[in-house]
Order: sequence, then structure tokens, then C-alpha cells
Amino acid sequence: MATFNKFNSFVEALCEKVHNLGSDTLKVALTNTAPSATNTQKSDITELTPGNGYTAGGQTVTITSSAQSGGTYKLVGSDVTFTAAGGSLGPFRYVVLYNDSATNKELIGFWDNGSSVTLADTEYFVVDFNATNGILQLT
Repeated sequence: MATFNKFNSFVEALCEKVHNLGSDTLKVALTNTAPSATNTQKSDITELTPGNGYTAGGQTVTITSSAQSGGTYKLVGSDVTFTAAGGSLGPFRYVVLYNDSATNKELIGFWDNGSSVTLADTEYFVVDFNATNGILQLT
């Protein structure tokens, strides 16, 4: 998967107890509009229009591990799959991670696929969270 890019506000939100990454509901949403590091909440993102296999708000990430070792915190989650159904899904280029439990659905980070992707009916796209390195690490 592409490199994780954190939103600037994520650091402050962690320090001010907006996020509990181990227990909050985290989601990934798809967009074809480049996010800005200065975006703060999901409403700042132009997400795909719901339909053809895409649900408003994206999909929930199942967190499998949330722990620190030797001063490094690692968040690990199961892969998320988007499948086009009943027509094409997209185009999208960016996968955005946000906290659906937070009051303003605060943003965490995003990945850039490098180019836009459009899925034909029945094709799928896997958000492949690395089991070794996790979704993100904080040191």
C-alpha cells in the first residue's frame, strides 16, 4: 500500500483525547479529490457518491491490535475490500482514514494510490493494511 500521510490536526487530537484508536470506530472513505494536510474532519473531504457498492462514510476498519512496545505504538487492522456492484465504482485515488466515533469525525491520515482507480462491476479494491508495520506507528 502507498505511504501513510497524517493530517496535521491528528497530533493535536491525540493529545486532547479526541481519539482512542484501540476502541473507537475507524473508517476508510474513498475520494478522487486530493486531501490537504490541513484538513481536520471528514466533512472537509469530498467522498465518493454512494452507490454501486460504495456506502456513504466508507467501510469500518476492524482493529486487531493496538499496543506499544519499547515506546513505539502500533495500530494494526484487517484489510478492507471495496467491491463494485451494479455498475462501476469510482474514480478514486485517495483512501482516507478517519474516526467515526469522534464528535466531528476527525481525520487521521490518508494514502495516495498514485493515479485514479475505477472499478468495473464485480471488480474489487483492497485497502491492504500491513500486518507487520500496522496501519500506523507512533514513536
